Amino acid sequence: MMRVLITGGAGFIGSELVRQLVERGDDIVVADNLVNGKRENLDGLDSRRCRLLVTDVRDAAAMADAMAGVGVVFHLACLGVRHSIHSPRENHDVNGTATLDLLACARAAGVRRFVYVSSSEVYGTARRVPMDERHTTFPTTVYGASKLAGECYTRAYYTTYGYPTVVVRPFNAFGPRCHHEGDSGEVIPKFLLRALAGKPVIIFGDGTQTRDFTFVSDTAAGILAAGFSDAAVGDTINLGSGRSVSIASLAQTIGRVTGRAIEITHDEPRPGDVHDLCADATKAASLLKFAPAVSLEEGIHRLQAWYLGSGTPIETLLADDRVRNWVA
Repeated sequence: MMRVLITGGAGFIGSELVRQLVERGDDIVVADNLVNGKRENLDGLDSRRCRLLVTDVRDAAAMADAMAGVGVVFHLACLGVRHSIHSPRENHDVNGTATLDLLACARAAGVRRFVYVSSSEVYGTARRVPMDERHTTFPTTVYGASKLAGECYTRAYYTTYGYPTVVVRPFNAFGPRCHHEGDSGEVIPKFLLRALAGKPVIIFGDGTQTRDFTFVSDTAAGILAAGFSDAAVGDTINLGSGRSVSIASLAQTIGRVTGRAIEITHDEPRPGDVHDLCADATKAASLLKFAPAVSLEEGIHRLQAWYLGSGTPIETLLADDRVRNWVA
C-alpha cells in the first residue's frame, strides 16, 4: 500500500483514477477545490481509504501539508480550454504556475514520483496523423500553452534535479462523470444529452474537424501505470485510442446509440479550436502496457446508461448546458 496524492481527484478523470487506485489498495489523498470537481464523484468510496481535502493547488501551505508521507503525486488539477478564452491569466496561474510550485513542494517533501497530466491541446492542430510525441507543439489557446508550460517545468525538474517525473498527454477522454455543463462542457456529453432530449446537436464549424476519443477507464489506467513504471521516468507519453473520428460522424454515432434521428445545427467555429487530433500511442503501449479496451460506440452506450441511471432528468442536466461556453 502506498499513499498517493491526486490533485483534481474529484474531477472527471481524477475520480476514475481514484477508483482504480482504491482497487489497488492504496491510501489516497484527494486535493480539489470543487470548482470543476464534485463531492458526489467520490460517492461510494471508503472514506478511510480516500480522504478529500477541499483546497486549491495554489495554496502552497495546504499542498505542503497534503504531501506528508506521499509516495506518488498525480497532478490533474487544471482549468479547461474554454475557461482560458475568458480568463487567460487565471488559467495560466492554475495550469502553469501552480504546477511549478507543486513540483518544488513534492521534491522538498521527498515524494518519489510526480506524474503531470497534460493534454493533447499542447500540439495544436495536427501537422500529420497519427501524432507521436515528437510532433510539433504549437498550442492555439492559453489552455494549451499553459499545459505546455506545466510540461516544460515538469521535464526541467527531471533534467535539472534528477527528480523522477513523467508527463502524460491524454487525448479526448469521455465517460461517466464527464462534463456537459458550463465552460467545462465537452462534445460527447453535450451531443448525447441533447439527442436524448430530442434537441438538435450543435456543431461548431462544418463538422470535418477530428478528435481521438478514449474512454475514461482506459485513460485513467494509462495515467496510473505512469505512476508505477520505472521505464516511464523522464518521458512524455501520449494516451489515446489512435482512431480519428470527425465531429459529423460522431453525431451519427450518437444517433445510433440513442436510436434517435439526429438534427444538426451549425454554429460559427469556436475561437482557438484545433482542427485535427489523433494519437500515436506506441510509446504508451511499450512503456505502460497501455491498450485501450473500450470502443467509441461501446463507451457512448456506457455513458448513456450512466446518465439514464443517475436519477436526474435529462432536462435538468441540460439546464446547465451553455452553448457558447467560452463566453464569461
